Amino acid sequence: MQAATLLDQPRAIGSATVSSKCRQGRSCIDTLHQAGALKLVFPRNACDVEGVLINTAGGMTGGDRFDIAATAGEGSNLTLTTQAAERAYRAQSKQIGRIRTRLSVESGAQLHWLPQETILYEGSALSRRLDVDMAADSRFLMVEPVIFGRRAMGEQLRSAMFRDRIDVRRDGLLIYRDGVLLEGDIEAKLDRPAIGAGARAMANLVLVAPEAEGMLPAVRQFLGPAGGASLLQPDLLVARCLAPDGFELRKRLVPLLDRLTHNRLPMSWRL
Repeated sequence: MQAATLLDQPRAIGSATVSSKCRQGRSCIDTLHQAGALKLVFPRNACDVEGVLINTAGGMTGGDRFDIAATAGEGSNLTLTTQAAERAYRAQSKQIGRIRTRLSVESGAQLHWLPQETILYEGSALSRRLDVDMAADSRFLMVEPVIFGRRAMGEQLRSAMFRDRIDVRRDGLLIYRDGVLLEGDIEAKLDRPAIGAGARAMANLVLVAPEAEGMLPAVRQFLGPAGGASLLQPDLLVARCLAPDGFELRKRLVPLLDRLTHNRLPMSWRL
């Protein structure tokens, strides 16, 4: 019998699907399905539907596959976050770990996509894609933080790959698209002034809401000189923040997210 190759070894596969609905003026769970290494739990003390994603595999590596789908039904509020930081470990045989997230926000609904940090390790290979479909009168807030090796642990990303794609559509029209591709010596790339100027952590933030224009000065104040925020439309605010490490990134993000969520940032962000 031939020995199993790296390509034959089991890989982590998981999927989670959830939707919310409005019943008697309150948001509640409508549908829920979970399979494999991806689970959802719902804190009872949350004001609206708050789902916490848990990767029971403990991280990701090459060949892993995770699929997430969520719908905030008409007039309901849905928040999704993660139990802890996601970790992308060394990949073998040039395999790539993949995360695909599809979000839908129906008429009069609000969806907050607030995962905690994704930490990239040396040798990791991760590809993410986020697709958001919004109704014309819906609201959406997202943040996606990434840490390129833990500086306090002396970790360096000399050979890794990170690919990220975000599409946001409203009434079927594309209103925001962002893409990141970093591969090879990521640390050297981040040291370049036009890319990261030495940063080892970053976060991408998008707010689609009527109050977006009024929030622009506050967002810029919270982010400071290492971040930038702009209005693409009066109700569409986008921002990116750079920081030397994850600790400094959190110092800026947590008070900002508190402000944008009206002090309803999920508890897992504070643990």
